Amino acid sequence: MRVILQRVSHAAVEIKGETVGEISTGVLVLAAVHQEDTEQEVEKMADKVAGLRIFEDEEGKMNRSLAEVGGALLVVSNFTLYSDCKKGRRPSFFQSARPEKAIPLYEQFLHCLRATGLPVQCGNFGADMQVSLINDGPVTLVLDTDQWK
Repeated sequence: MRVILQRVSHAAVEIKGETVGEISTGVLVLAAVHQEDTEQEVEKMADKVAGLRIFEDEEGKMNRSLAEVGGALLVVSNFTLYSDCKKGRRPSFFQSARPEKAIPLYEQFLHCLRATGLPVQCGNFGADMQVSLINDGPVTLVLDTDQWK
Protein backbone atom coordinates (compact mmCIF):
# COMPACT_ATOMS: atom_id res chain seq x y z
CA MET A 1 0.00 0.00 0.00
CA ARG A 2 1.21 3.47 -0.81
CA VAL A 3 -0.07 6.68 0.73
CA ILE A 4 0.73 10.34 0.40
CA LEU A 5 0.04 12.27 3.62
CA GLN A 6 -0.37 16.01 3.62
CA ARG A 7 -0.78 17.93 6.85
CA VAL A 8 -3.59 20.38 6.21
CA SER A 9 -5.41 23.28 7.80
CA HIS A 10 -8.33 22.49 5.47
CA ALA A 11 -9.13 19.85 2.85
CA ALA A 12 -12.24 18.84 0.94
CA VAL A 13 -13.28 16.39 -1.74
CA GLU A 14 -16.13 17.02 -4.18
CA ILE A 15 -17.93 14.76 -6.61
CA LYS A 16 -20.03 16.43 -9.31
CA GLY A 17 -20.00 19.70 -7.40
CA GLU A 18 -21.13 18.16 -4.10
CA THR A 19 -18.81 18.10 -1.09
CA VAL A 20 -18.64 14.50 0.15
CA GLY A 21 -15.84 14.95 2.70
CA GLU A 22 -14.27 17.93 4.43
CA ILE A 23 -11.91 18.51 7.37
CA SER A 24 -10.10 21.38 9.01
CA THR A 25 -6.92 20.61 10.97
CA GLY A 26 -5.73 17.16 10.04
CA VAL A 27 -4.26 14.97 7.33
CA LEU A 28 -5.27 14.44 3.73
CA VAL A 29 -4.45 10.84 2.80
CA LEU A 30 -4.18 9.80 -0.85
CA ALA A 31 -4.23 5.99 -0.76
CA ALA A 32 -3.45 3.29 -3.32
CA VAL A 33 -3.67 -0.47 -2.98
CA HIS A 34 -1.01 -2.61 -4.66
CA GLN A 35 -2.02 -5.81 -6.43
CA GLU A 36 -0.08 -7.88 -3.85
CA ASP A 37 -1.24 -6.08 -0.69
CA THR A 38 -2.61 -8.06 2.23
CA GLU A 39 -4.97 -7.26 5.10
CA GLN A 40 -1.97 -7.19 7.46
CA GLU A 41 -0.23 -4.51 5.39
CA VAL A 42 -3.39 -2.40 5.31
CA GLU A 43 -3.76 -2.68 9.10
CA LYS A 44 -0.12 -1.72 9.62
CA MET A 45 -0.51 1.29 7.31
CA ALA A 46 -3.61 2.49 9.15
CA ASP A 47 -1.79 2.21 12.48
CA LYS A 48 1.18 4.15 11.11
CA VAL A 49 -0.99 6.91 9.59
CA ALA A 50 -3.05 7.33 12.77
CA GLY A 51 -0.03 7.50 15.04
CA LEU A 52 2.41 9.68 13.14
CA ARG A 53 3.61 12.68 15.10
CA ILE A 54 3.62 15.38 12.42
CA PHE A 55 2.06 18.29 14.29
CA GLU A 56 4.11 20.86 16.14
CA ASP A 57 4.39 21.03 19.90
CA GLU A 58 4.93 24.23 21.91
CA GLU A 59 8.60 24.21 20.90
CA GLY A 60 7.82 24.01 17.18
CA LYS A 61 8.94 20.38 16.83
CA MET A 62 6.85 17.78 15.01
CA ASN A 63 5.98 15.86 18.15
CA ARG A 64 2.18 15.61 18.27
CA SER A 65 -0.20 13.13 16.68
CA LEU A 66 -3.62 13.71 15.14
CA ALA A 67 -5.32 12.69 18.38
CA GLU A 68 -3.23 15.13 20.40
CA VAL A 69 -4.24 18.09 18.22
CA GLY A 70 -7.87 17.05 17.77
CA GLY A 71 -7.33 16.51 14.05
CA ALA A 72 -9.21 14.52 11.44
CA LEU A 73 -8.43 12.45 8.35
CA LEU A 74 -9.70 12.88 4.81
CA VAL A 75 -8.97 9.71 2.85
CA VAL A 76 -9.13 9.66 -0.95
CA SER A 77 -8.48 6.59 -3.07
CA ASN A 78 -5.88 7.24 -5.77
CA PHE A 79 -4.74 4.25 -7.84
CA THR A 80 -2.42 6.52 -9.86
CA LEU A 81 0.09 6.44 -7.00
CA TYR A 82 1.26 3.16 -8.53
CA SER A 83 1.88 4.64 -11.95
CA ASP A 84 4.83 3.44 -13.99
CA CYS A 85 6.18 6.12 -16.33
CA LYS A 86 9.39 4.39 -17.41
CA LYS A 87 8.34 3.75 -21.00
CA GLY A 88 6.63 6.07 -23.42
CA ARG A 89 4.51 9.01 -22.37
CA ARG A 90 1.39 7.28 -21.08
CA PRO A 91 1.56 5.96 -17.51
CA SER A 92 0.88 2.31 -16.85
CA PHE A 93 -1.02 1.26 -13.74
CA PHE A 94 -0.42 -2.50 -13.77
CA GLN A 95 0.83 -2.49 -10.16
CA SER A 96 -2.45 -1.09 -8.83
CA ALA A 97 -4.89 -3.63 -7.48
CA ARG A 98 -8.00 -4.31 -9.56
CA PRO A 99 -11.22 -2.96 -8.00
CA GLU A 100 -12.39 -6.39 -6.82
CA LYS A 101 -9.31 -6.57 -4.57
CA ALA A 102 -8.72 -2.87 -3.95
CA ILE A 103 -12.20 -1.93 -2.73
CA PRO A 104 -12.33 -4.38 0.21
CA LEU A 105 -8.79 -3.43 1.29
CA TYR A 106 -9.53 0.30 0.96
CA GLU A 107 -12.67 -0.18 3.07
CA GLN A 108 -10.64 -2.13 5.62
CA PHE A 109 -8.15 0.77 5.74
CA LEU A 110 -11.03 3.17 6.50
CA HIS A 111 -12.41 0.78 9.14
CA CYS A 112 -9.00 0.52 10.86
CA LEU A 113 -8.59 4.30 10.88
CA ARG A 114 -12.08 4.80 12.32
CA ALA A 115 -11.36 2.17 14.99
CA THR A 116 -8.67 4.50 16.39
CA GLY A 117 -11.40 6.97 17.34
CA LEU A 118 -10.17 9.63 14.94
CA PRO A 119 -12.75 11.43 12.78
CA VAL A 120 -12.49 10.07 9.23
CA GLN A 121 -14.04 11.55 6.09
CA CYS A 122 -13.55 10.02 2.65
CA GLY A 123 -14.21 10.27 -1.04
CA ASN A 124 -15.88 7.57 -3.14
CA PHE A 125 -13.67 4.81 -4.48
CA GLY A 126 -13.26 5.07 -8.26
CA ALA A 127 -15.20 8.32 -8.61
CA ASP A 128 -13.95 11.37 -10.49
CA MET A 129 -13.14 13.60 -7.51
CA GLN A 130 -11.91 17.14 -7.09
CA VAL A 131 -9.67 17.52 -4.06
CA SER A 132 -8.78 20.88 -2.55
CA LEU A 133 -6.41 21.51 0.33
CA ILE A 134 -4.35 24.01 2.20
CA ASN A 135 -1.11 22.19 2.96
CA ASP A 136 0.11 23.24 6.40
CA GLY A 137 3.87 23.61 6.57
CA PRO A 138 4.07 22.32 3.92
CA VAL A 139 4.32 18.82 5.33
CA THR A 140 4.02 16.00 2.80
CA LEU A 141 5.10 12.41 3.48
CA VAL A 142 5.18 9.26 1.37
CA LEU A 143 4.59 5.91 3.07
CA ASP A 144 4.89 2.59 1.27
CA THR A 145 4.54 -0.87 2.80
CA ASP A 146 7.20 -2.12 0.37
CA GLN A 147 9.75 -0.09 2.35
CA TRP A 148 8.86 -2.01 5.52
CA LYS A 149 9.76 -5.44 4.14
